[in-house]
Amino acid sequence: MKGKVVLGLSGGVDSSTSAYILKDEGFEVIGVTLICTDEQLNSKDLEDAKNITKKLGIKHVLVDIRKEFKEKVINYFLDEYSKGSTPSPCVVCDELIKIENLKRIADSEGAYYIATGHYCETVFNERFKKTLLTKAKDERKDQSYMLYRIEPDILRRIIFPLAKYEKRYVREKAKNYGLEVYDKKDSQGLCFARLGYLDFLKSELQFEIKKGDFVDKDGNVLGQHQGYQLYTIGQRRGLGVIFSRVYFIIDIIPERNQIVLGDYTDLDRELIELVEFKSHIPIEELEELELLAKPRFSSFGFYGKVFRNNGKIYFKYNKKNPQNARGQHLVLYFNDCIVGGGKIKF
Repeated sequence: MKGKVVLGLSGGVDSSTSAYILKDEGFEVIGVTLICTDEQLNSKDLEDAKNITKKLGIKHVLVDIRKEFKEKVINYFLDEYSKGSTPSPCVVCDELIKIENLKRIADSEGAYYIATGHYCETVFNERFKKTLLTKAKDERKDQSYMLYRIEPDILRRIIFPLAKYEKRYVREKAKNYGLEVYDKKDSQGLCFARLGYLDFLKSELQFEIKKGDFVDKDGNVLGQHQGYQLYTIGQRRGLGVIFSRVYFIIDIIPERNQIVLGDYTDLDRELIELVEFKSHIPIEELEELELLAKPRFSSFGFYGKVFRNNGKIYFKYNKKNPQNARGQHLVLYFNDCIVGGGKIKF
């Protein structure tokens, strides 16, 4: 027996297959399902998670964290849109909710190891002499971006059973294990906004959302928007107004209830300030490196360098790009290892 491991078990194909892999490898697996929303209490996912633990004969722990989830994730999500920013709720959830709760339960169960069904991997980096997060084998499913804020002392305890597998192979493996969830669709969208994030915002911020003006860079009124909280920087479609030309949202000004429209090239930025910065190696070393920066989860990334000025931290791209949105996270890679990152501010 390799010891105890606490596994985040959602009931999806990834976490369910992870449970089987870990047990096959000789671990004593404890499946933990975090109850984040009211809908989850009677969901098919919860039923599937219970069935997996029965099938495997492993302990199943249910943890009701609805209050904590609302305070740390949902309220953050609403606050960011109210400030004209674009939130990253999954990044916040992984750092403050999922990993923290799995660590707490592992400590209470006397388990050293923590595991999740994320597609990423940890390696001991000889250059920096510490454990770092790195990309998964299947880069199309790579989720390292979402976990960039996890501290190295926790990373040393984490196992990612799916790190070396492609998604199609995970499904095949699940089918071979006899798991009914082998062909279950991947979850889409936000777990707390199943009907869509716009409807969720309208429901939660209904009294704060007011119509306002679309303006150009000179302040000329171009039309009327339905409430600045319902839009994001970089958006082109779904503006709700028919214009004589293509416009992109290049800025949101909450205090004026205005949305600024412009050309695609107006989104280009070379210099980004980073706040709530997380560095996994000394900042002095980080400043010496040429880094790949991903300004959003789906980005292939752009090269540049970190530097400090007057107590602030910035990232300067080698070449301008249009992918940056206020409130999103810029994640920094060196040779596929995550070395830091922060929240975009401008």
